Amino acid sequence: MSSREYPDRPWIGIGCLAFRGDDVLLVRRARPPRQGEWSIPGGAQMLGEPAEAAARRELLEETGVEVGPLILAACVDALQRDATGAIRFHYTIIDYAARWVSGEPTPGDDATEARFFAPNELQLLGLWDEALRVIAEARRRLSE
Repeated sequence: MSSREYPDRPWIGIGCLAFRGDDVLLVRRARPPRQGEWSIPGGAQMLGEPAEAAARRELLEETGVEVGPLILAACVDALQRDATGAIRFHYTIIDYAARWVSGEPTPGDDATEARFFAPNELQLLGLWDEALRVIAEARRRLSE
């Protein structure tokens, strides 16, 4: 079995963006990679678990929030190398998006904080460039 740290293959990560009006739900990560940073809720897909089920499970576990119908927002690769150049983490992340249905953000599982952010707050959070791109793309796709 491959370890998540210094893996022999990429891990599949599933993210789920929940939008309440124009606001997007984010979590502060409790563990590496990106520990302490604000991020899209999500985590590793389990063996035998459909991707959309993983998105809903991770969102509920990390935030206590439930969403309506899911759309595919984006797919990104998150690579983190150590000082020697070796790949410390490699996640291929499939991000879904949906409209908020119920629940108030409560951090759980892999998050220390969870809350909705207005679009004008996002630039102040130090988000990964890809997270900003995915949020914008998800917002665009949900409005189609």
